[in-house]
Amino acid sequence: MQHPERLIMSMTAPYTCLLALLLSATAPSFPGTPSSSGNEKKSAVIFIRAFSSAEDVKGISHPLLNKTIDIIAGPKEPSERPSSVLQQPYAVTTDSNRRIFVTDVPAGLVHVFDFDKHEYWALGAGNHLRAPLGIASDREGNIYVSDIVLRTVFMYDSTGKFIRYLKKPRGDESYFDGPRGIAVDSATGRIYVCDTPRHMVIVLDKKGHVIASLGKRGGGTGPGEFKRPTQVVANAGELLVLDSGNSRLQVLNHQGRFLKEIQLANVGRGAGLAVDGAGNIYLTDPELNNFQAFNPDGQPLYFFGETGTGAGQFNGLSGAWVDSGHCLYLVDTNNQRVQLFQIPGPGTGGC
Repeated sequence: MQHPERLIMSMTAPYTCLLALLLSATAPSFPGTPSSSGNEKKSAVIFIRAFSSAEDVKGISHPLLNKTIDIIAGPKEPSERPSSVLQQPYAVTTDSNRRIFVTDVPAGLVHVFDFDKHEYWALGAGNHLRAPLGIASDREGNIYVSDIVLRTVFMYDSTGKFIRYLKKPRGDESYFDGPRGIAVDSATGRIYVCDTPRHMVIVLDKKGHVIASLGKRGGGTGPGEFKRPTQVVANAGELLVLDSGNSRLQVLNHQGRFLKEIQLANVGRGAGLAVDGAGNIYLTDPELNNFQAFNPDGQPLYFFGETGTGAGQFNGLSGAWVDSGHCLYLVDTNNQRVQLFQIPGPGTGGC
């Protein structure tokens, strides 16, 4: 993925008029496009905010007003992009303290955003990580990061202290061929890692011991077999695996027994996968810059998103994560940001 050019905004009205217009804007909601079945209700996800750097956690103010002030003041002098700014974000997750973790492949680190405490810090900066890709957290606050270059999984505690490798590579030899998506079962603590080139999902404990291997070398098309699995989600006793090479989503129990599959029209490279509190499934498409929502039975609900730089628009949409059952984070890779939306529903609070 290439970095996009910066958006250049021109002033076509007096500053005061534009300022008044922007101040009157509120967080928009975006009706989704219903599926071709036409028998499901439309989406009404609500844009909450977008963030891309340490500056965004220092205090939340009106994002459109901030843009206006920048325009009036004039463009800043070009400078080297600081490490606290997202370069090429890929995956996102949160922990029990509502901290947001975003992997950044070329930066070789994980950005940590804490909006509750207005704090920012980086995980793995300057030491371990080379090309962090997948990320997950457990109920104790430990963080697990897959590194596609080093071909291993790193484990950190809740303070960012490195604990261990899960299957440490020895020289040029590594247990994993290419670890990508990671999920943690909160009930058992088991860690699921998509080893994409091996066409397998590896199940480990917190000490890195292999409990099971799902799928088979060389891949396959049968139930419980995979061809280049890239994402995995552990949810309510089920394991959802994005079986990218077979253009399907497989649902297994946590012992790896096949339950069902959802056929997919297309799985873009770098697609993200998430599940909300109602069991609805969200699959991102980096090529079309939207996501498709399915109900728990695999029936299509709606599409959402389009190409662009505004709220609800994306450029290289990749990772997805749902926090608290209704807060949907989407990684907008080439726009170098993460967007947060609320999924409305009975009894849901704010995000």
